[in-house]
Amino acid sequence: MEQEHASTDAAQLRRALRFSKLPDPIRLEDTVEERPAAPHDADSGAYNSDWWLIRMGGL
Repeated sequence: MEQEHASTDAAQLRRALRFSKLPDPIRLEDTVEERPAAPHDADSGAYNSDWWLIRMGGL
């Protein structure tokens, strides 16, 4: 009986040490990564400034 009580106290102590402190806060700047969806291919000369207009059916 005494052995079971000691083991539950040890388990409770481990849980208290593990969960007694909140994790360190994360800065918002560290949660966002900005990069272009598709890299611009300047070598092929395929850039079209009216791409959005063509894509949306305006031409």
